[in-house]
Amino acid sequence: MKKIIPDLHLENCKEALEYYKDLFGGEVMNVQVADGNPMFKGHEGKLMHAELHVNGDCIFYMHDIFGEKVNGSNMDLLLQMDSEEEINRLYTELSRNGTVRFALQKTFWGALHAIVTDAYGITWALNFTIQ
Repeated sequence: MKKIIPDLHLENCKEALEYYKDLFGGEVMNVQVADGNPMFKGHEGKLMHAELHVNGDCIFYMHDIFGEKVNGSNMDLLLQMDSEEEINRLYTELSRNGTVRFALQKTFWGALHAIVTDAYGITWALNFTIQ
C-alpha cells in the first residue's frame, strides 16, 4: 500500500476547499469539474474531485455530494494500492462481510477503483493507478 488519503464528501466542495486551504495552507491541485461529463449530467459546476496538498505527506481528496445520502461520516479512507493483486485481494476480503458501494472496475481516470463498507461500518475506497 502506498498511501492512506482522507476523502471528504462535501455539500459545497468549492467553498470548503477554500476554507481548508486558508486553514491548513497548501496548494489546490487536480480539480475536476462535473461539467461536460455525461456521468454527472445535472450537476454542472460541482467538483468531481479536488486535492489539497498541504505538504508532501498530507493530502486531502474532496468532492461534492451528488444527491446521495451520506450515512454516518462525510469521509472515506482511500487506499492507494501498489498492485492489481493487492487491490483484488483487499476488495475480495472487504466485500466478503461488507457492502459494495462501487464494484471494482476500470475507471475513466485510468485506475482500478472500488468502494466497500466493511463489516465494521468503515468505508474504504480502493484505487490502483494502471500504468
